[in-house]
Amino acid sequence: MLSVKKLFKLTVTLGFIIVFGIFVLYLTLRDELPDIKSLKDVQWQTPMKIYSIDGSLISQFGEKKRKPLTFDEIPQQLIDALLATEDDRFYFHFGVDPIGMARAVIGQITGNSRGGASTITMQVARNFFLTREQTYIRKVREIFLSFHIESLLTKNEILTLYVNKIPLGHRSFGFGAAAQVYYGKDIDQLSLAQIAVLAGLPKAPSTYNPIRSIKKAKLRRTTVLQRMLVSGYITEQEYQQAKTAAITSKRHGAKIELNAPYIAEMAHQEMLTRYGKEQAYTGGFKVFTTVTNKLQQAAHAAVTTNLLRYDQRHGYRGAIISLRPSGELADITSSKTNDNTQLSTNYSPLIAEEIATALSAVHYYQMLVPAVVTQVNERTVNITLQNNEEAIIPWAGMAWARPYINDQKQGQAPKIASEIVRYGDVILVNKIVDSSKNLVGEYHLSQLPRASAAIVSLSPDNGAIKAAVGGFSFKQSQFNRVTQAKRQVGSNIKPFIYSAALANGYTLASLINDAPINQWDKSSGVVWRPKNSPEIYVGPIRMRLALAQSKNVVAVRLLKSIGISKTVDHLSSFGFSPDELPRNESLALGSASLTPLELVTGFATFANGGFLIEPYLIERIENAHGKVIYQANPVLACEPCEISTNSNEKEQYINSNIDKNSTSTLVDEKNISPPLISAPRAISAQNAFLITQALNSAIWGADWSVDSGWRGTGWRARSLNRRDIGGKTGTTNEAKDAWFSGFTRRLVTTSWIGFDDPSRNLGKSVYNKNLGKNQITGKEFGAKSAQPAWISFMKVALTDIANENFEAPAEIVSVRIDKATGKLTTKTNKSSLFEYFQMGTVPTEYISTDNSVDIFQNEDGVNDQEELF
Repeated sequence: MLSVKKLFKLTVTLGFIIVFGIFVLYLTLRDELPDIKSLKDVQWQTPMKIYSIDGSLISQFGEKKRKPLTFDEIPQQLIDALLATEDDRFYFHFGVDPIGMARAVIGQITGNSRGGASTITMQVARNFFLTREQTYIRKVREIFLSFHIESLLTKNEILTLYVNKIPLGHRSFGFGAAAQVYYGKDIDQLSLAQIAVLAGLPKAPSTYNPIRSIKKAKLRRTTVLQRMLVSGYITEQEYQQAKTAAITSKRHGAKIELNAPYIAEMAHQEMLTRYGKEQAYTGGFKVFTTVTNKLQQAAHAAVTTNLLRYDQRHGYRGAIISLRPSGELADITSSKTNDNTQLSTNYSPLIAEEIATALSAVHYYQMLVPAVVTQVNERTVNITLQNNEEAIIPWAGMAWARPYINDQKQGQAPKIASEIVRYGDVILVNKIVDSSKNLVGEYHLSQLPRASAAIVSLSPDNGAIKAAVGGFSFKQSQFNRVTQAKRQVGSNIKPFIYSAALANGYTLASLINDAPINQWDKSSGVVWRPKNSPEIYVGPIRMRLALAQSKNVVAVRLLKSIGISKTVDHLSSFGFSPDELPRNESLALGSASLTPLELVTGFATFANGGFLIEPYLIERIENAHGKVIYQANPVLACEPCEISTNSNEKEQYINSNIDKNSTSTLVDEKNISPPLISAPRAISAQNAFLITQALNSAIWGADWSVDSGWRGTGWRARSLNRRDIGGKTGTTNEAKDAWFSGFTRRLVTTSWIGFDDPSRNLGKSVYNKNLGKNQITGKEFGAKSAQPAWISFMKVALTDIANENFEAPAEIVSVRIDKATGKLTTKTNKSSLFEYFQMGTVPTEYISTDNSVDIFQNEDGVNDQEELF
């Protein structure tokens, strides 16, 4: 039997051997241990967030969801829960808990293990530097790293790292992100019960997360609460209340405050180009775009509402599917009720499970939601929606549904509901939110539009994109028609043709013969006969009236007079690629294909006085710490912008403010603004002003008077009651595309509508490659199909834009001319008006005869023309 002295020596010897062994092991592994100094300045891998200029979150991109918290932002209840559950002696040990370690070793020996011995510090070491492989060597490295971490950081710093780094399921890392993912709240808004659920996740996020298993999440929550109770962090009452609380979690995405997915994707792609995928997705960038919440919402509403209205004008295409096909229905009988006639049938009744299955299989987008018809009355329809919600479609919400035959023809207007839907039909409905008509909460029959549309609006002063919508639904189609859809522009090309004419000696008073053209085309072997639409010809007509009325033959005659090469050269000054402009006379009728963004940029040149601006979307970029690392410095529509416009100065500024890793223009540390850069001049200020006046006439009339009995093709925009606007309709050959582009001095907007693939075959209905016609408004064209969206958007946008008439630049004069001839006149009756001219182009000849009678007759003859091409 060993004496006490020998036992003591043996213990000391074994202790020395163990310590020496640990020391030797440390020396062996020391070079393999990672440098923990990086923990002093952790760069969290946080997702990129896209915002509007006024701070509304549009989207976020990144594989990891993380919302870093400072120690002061961590709720005390969460700290208590983590200490009670993960490491109750955290503030007392040196990185390794000897008591916990001994308990774990004994448990392994006896086969009665009650958990690991990892402290919070050890978990930080593992999460930052080590893999999750279960080996003794990894555990030893973990222990050594913990010693280093404890010597480098304070306990609060270690706990903060743990709270922000730990994986908690559903791609959330850290408790700040987990609060958003599971509850859609900030961490400081959670209840004790919710905090206990999250505090139980580190043990096994995939097993205990409340989205996957409410039962297991409850069990784990109870364990956390019990330990908090035992440790004295909560009272018995708090324990019981939290223990019995319902599990309320569900998966939440980022708190999107502005629905602008096309804008988000545009910014996303630009960030990938600037920084590369890895840095863009993990750098925590905050990207502030140039769009505003108000205008973006207005653009979205304008596009979706206009598309739905267009689609409804062409008739109802029927149910998505029917749960009770006609073969399963017996004869319809009717039974009177107090307020309507209920149409009943002998059918097998629908059951809730059948309805739920049918609704879950339907693809739907935007404000459209699926529903099943459960009862057809005389002029109302009962429906069941998802979650067993029941509603009624009133007659006003389905009276539009004439039967669709094709894009050119619809059936008779329905008189009763049974002519529209049948029992068991699966349909799409739209919940109305129009409080002005007391329709809030009403459901109306709807359908997914087959046509597509886009709208884009930008500042003509610097090219900042104020709003952009690239289609009805990004979920349905990620194809961005604003930037990717090159479509023939139709009569939207005419202002640029007329600008070329002004640059080549013509004036707004020049007379051009509005008469049919018959021209032999040698290449095709046929006679080319461009026509006005409608086919009304008035003979000699002033250029201002011809543009306002969108006279096709006049545009062709102007192009022929100027020459194709000169015209193409002039159009390329607006930023249009000369290689993509047809070098034939069809160019005058809009055969060129442009994107809405390219077209609106061209129109901005008229609005800003002749400068070619460059559209841009990203206003500034902030890093994860809120420091501005990029600030846009767009070219400006000004001359000389009160600074030197020397291009070498711009290049020198950019080169001296480049982050070599990001190729981004940096903001000067002293907050000094970058030099202002003047945009290149595309056309003269006089040319731009004269075109704006002609385009103003397209809306308000060529004789500057609504009472003159004459109106241009864009007259519907008069509803905005703004005299400071101009615009141009556009419809392509066979009405495949419809456009409206218009502007004020401070905002320019283009609206487009058409089909992505006009020749596609959809089921039994084959499109006739155009927008067609309907029995309500007749033929579809720019003014009826595209302009309503433009008006809807501008009605909102103009509320924040003061009335500002286009100012006549130097060398512009106004003289009285004769309406019929464009010559000078001394008459002051209705046969004359004032017209603008650039100095040097004023007529020198006076009229020799009285044309007032012809003028009055001519005005009556051209009233209310509509432009189709």
